[in-house]
Amino acid sequence: MSTFEFSFNNDNVKSVKKRIGLLTSGGDSSGMNAAVRSIVRVAISQGCEAYAIYEGYEGLVQGGNMIKKFEWSDVRGYLSIGGTLIRTVRCQSFREHKGRQQAAYNLIKNGIDALIVCGGDGTLTGADTLRSEWPGLLKELVQTGKLTEEEVTPHTYLTIVGIVCSIDNDMALTDITIGAVTSLHRICEAVDCISSTAFSHSRAFVIEVMGRHCGWLALMAAISSGADYVFIPERPPEAGKWKEEMLDAIEQQREAGKRNTIIIVAEGAIDDNLEHIKADDIRKLLVEAKIDTRVTTLGHIQRGGRPCAYDRNLATLQGVEAVEAVLRATPDTPSPMISVRENKFVCEPLMKAVKLTHQVAEAIAEKNFRRAMELRDPEFSAGYEAYLSTTFMKNKAPSQANHSLKIGIIHIGAPAGGMNAATRAAVRVAINHGHKPIAIYNGFSGLLNENVRELSWLDVDDWASKGGSELGTTKTEADSLELIACQLQKQGINALLLIGGFEAYSSLIKLSKARDKYPAFCIPMVCIPATISNNVPGTEFSLGSDTSLNAIVDGCDVIKQSASASRRRVFVVEVHGGNCGYLAVMAGLAVGATNIYAPEYGLSLKILQEDVNHLVRRFGADKKRTSSGRLILRNESVSSTYTTDVIANIMQTEGQGLYDSRTSILGHIQQGGSPSPMDRIRAKTFAVKCVHFLEKHAHFSDPSEKTKLPEVYTKDPESVAVIGIIGAKIVCTPVSELELETEFDKRKSKKAWWLNVKPLVELLSKWGYSDNEPIEKF
Repeated sequence: MSTFEFSFNNDNVKSVKKRIGLLTSGGDSSGMNAAVRSIVRVAISQGCEAYAIYEGYEGLVQGGNMIKKFEWSDVRGYLSIGGTLIRTVRCQSFREHKGRQQAAYNLIKNGIDALIVCGGDGTLTGADTLRSEWPGLLKELVQTGKLTEEEVTPHTYLTIVGIVCSIDNDMALTDITIGAVTSLHRICEAVDCISSTAFSHSRAFVIEVMGRHCGWLALMAAISSGADYVFIPERPPEAGKWKEEMLDAIEQQREAGKRNTIIIVAEGAIDDNLEHIKADDIRKLLVEAKIDTRVTTLGHIQRGGRPCAYDRNLATLQGVEAVEAVLRATPDTPSPMISVRENKFVCEPLMKAVKLTHQVAEAIAEKNFRRAMELRDPEFSAGYEAYLSTTFMKNKAPSQANHSLKIGIIHIGAPAGGMNAATRAAVRVAINHGHKPIAIYNGFSGLLNENVRELSWLDVDDWASKGGSELGTTKTEADSLELIACQLQKQGINALLLIGGFEAYSSLIKLSKARDKYPAFCIPMVCIPATISNNVPGTEFSLGSDTSLNAIVDGCDVIKQSASASRRRVFVVEVHGGNCGYLAVMAGLAVGATNIYAPEYGLSLKILQEDVNHLVRRFGADKKRTSSGRLILRNESVSSTYTTDVIANIMQTEGQGLYDSRTSILGHIQQGGSPSPMDRIRAKTFAVKCVHFLEKHAHFSDPSEKTKLPEVYTKDPESVAVIGIIGAKIVCTPVSELELETEFDKRKSKKAWWLNVKPLVELLSKWGYSDNEPIEKF
């Protein structure tokens, strides 16, 4: 998710621009309700009316009370609920011309000529079919006397906008679909639990996940959990060989001392002869090899449950874009699908996306597996290669051009989810490339105390799912430069990978600036940003920020439940972030906060008074016994005057007895336990590319030349960098360039793509409540 533009008018709009219908259809996915909430509230704020169509196309055909006008309060509480509250069913009648004619009739009778449809490729195809037939359907309805010319004249064309909701992430022309990441959360939670019992009994588990024609869930689950083998439709193994290859790989792992084996198989897995690979067939093979094996089919547990933070925000932002697309539409505009391309929201031709999606299955059926991979998002192939390089030991000797490096790996700063996953990936890629990964324990103080050792393949085997820092980390920066240089030289470390937050970034700058004085620092060095605050320059997302965001959302869901049970209560929730408001803003969007107090926006008595006035109006307008709790998120560093307690006391004192207030300081639970799948995937991607970066910039001196320089020597500014996500790309940016965009006194980047999100948070929580609403005393 990246920057987006959004404008709205806080004044009540009297004229109705459009009546917009919305429906959810096909398989449900977590995040659908967040999209519904966003569409309804943004539509109302833009002067439109929103109509929920219950049970998808079935409700469109039946009409009557299946089509209901939604008010602002009708979507209260939708954010944290999985599935779809406006329901979905498979509708056979809509597939027939008569059913679509009846659907058109019901839309005209309700004055609706714009539809936002949430679902998969079948849902979107049905909507576009209705649009293409619309003029003919209206003509038929007039000819049969069911509608008059006066009724149909204002609605001569039908606007369709599609939002893709699919746990399989199988739609072309978009990098991610609503529900896929939440489903991945469910899978990883299950695999993490299964791994512990597999280890206890030295068993193998074959875990089947969803994905008939798309292996995204299976592949990303394998990457996230550190699975030992994966079967996906797009990269089928060779028929007649895969059984032997799998058994050899697992036997090699067992001989090396590994006790447990996890194999993930997509339900649509095949070999290159298109023969179905079944989970039970894999189990039988392992049992024949004398490995105690069980099969677990996760089934529909992958669909349900509360949406994760990512899916809530993705669905909310796509809902905004969908309403904007409706208002921009013309009769000549092809039906758009709201897509995420290169971390930006764009409109892609809906039917083009559907056609390309179908081409994947066609390519697989034609055994054109290379084409099938090309049709997936760009990260899919890269993810598969990264998985291979961190799962199967090659015992590869370094090439003459590559040489062998001793790569020091050190954690600096506070713990963050993904640190261990990044270390695991870096260690394994380094070993496969013939290098020696050297663990530096307890930060730079550990280096000075010579607390270092070489890590083996199995040392890091179970680190993918571990939170915190297995190496140990401190917030001490690189200060004793002479001693650090001495130890790097003594240990023979000629490449350095720093994993951490702003302290790691600052240390990297200090080491690079000391190169003229200490040749030991004339080695390639790279930093993987790992901090829940997401404040390191050079990346839009740091490791740990997604894990922390989910921890905050989980905590706020519980707090909001408590506040709602008490009916009239406001919680002021304090979150981490230092001088960076990323966590407060994005968590506020995900939990439906009334407001967010963050350093980038400032906090004054005027702002507090405006929020008190809003809360008084809002609680006063609620009917008795129907109020729900409200949350205000406060960044820990927003103000030394208006502390969390002070704000809560102001809210309660000025509340006119309509509500009370409480505080909640989430504290270190925000560092999270097990890292989120998103952080695990990013960790592996970062680490693989970092090893390649160190290799690229490791300029070995010619041994034939007499020189006092160390074996690896480089002063190239490009050889000291921070890796990060910029748009859709993973890039390594030299620290010499990043210094210009750094606010060192505030320990953060000058760039913040998420700044424009706060107005939307306020819109979605405040807009529908008028200053003129009567206050009901109780």
